[in-house]
Amino acid sequence: METFMFDIGVNLTSSQFAKDRAEVVARAKQAKLSGMLLTGSNLRESREASLLAQAYPHFCWSTAGVHPHDASSWTTKTTEELRALIHSCPEIVAVGECGLDFNRNFSTPKAQEEAFIAQLELAVELQRPLFLHCRDAHARFMTLLKPYLSQVPNAVVHCFTDDQAALESYLNEDLYIGITGWICDERRGTELRKLVTLITDPRLLLETDAPYLLPRNLANKPKSRRNEPCYLPHIVAEVAHLRAQAPEYVGQLATENAKRLFAF
Repeated sequence: METFMFDIGVNLTSSQFAKDRAEVVARAKQAKLSGMLLTGSNLRESREASLLAQAYPHFCWSTAGVHPHDASSWTTKTTEELRALIHSCPEIVAVGECGLDFNRNFSTPKAQEEAFIAQLELAVELQRPLFLHCRDAHARFMTLLKPYLSQVPNAVVHCFTDDQAALESYLNEDLYIGITGWICDERRGTELRKLVTLITDPRLLLETDAPYLLPRNLANKPKSRRNEPCYLPHIVAEVAHLRAQAPEYVGQLATENAKRLFAF
């Protein structure tokens, strides 16, 4: 089987991978992945993700940013440290994970907005794509994001699980859409299974968001319930089935889209 799948969302810095990161990467390669993007969700994880990307050249790249859950930690020094980190590491190909999450508000909405705007400005300054997070905050998210979209190279809404109105607003702005194993859940993913057919070919991206979101309909689930990049082929097959496209086509399409978005 030809290598044709790229995973744009892997939290390889997670403590769930602490004991077997090398084996996780090896299994991803055995599953015919062509590469992975490692997510940075705060300064520490962004540094760790960049080091892991350096350890697996030409297979792993990373992002650098502060997730809305960690926005309360943002200071002007954070901007300086992120800027320096991105400048020093060519493996870092996007700013983020950044955005808004009003679902649990681990950081206040005000803190989230301040951290988000600062990262939008940093992406413009450094001319890096955006790796975006939005949950239960679509209207405010778009209000803050839209003024910057014409000034950054590209952007992806990672782990999309929203409704049709949100999807159409993203596509109208030429944003890329990241689809995870959420689509394999016949309960929570019912609407997403319908919406995936509306994503135009040039905007489709695929991800596991490992170790989270283990596909619910995966045969022989691991006892740990831990998701891994090696399960990306299962997500590819599910998306291909719903879109009435060949898995090989969907995998290659999403891979080429990732290359274009992140300028590998």
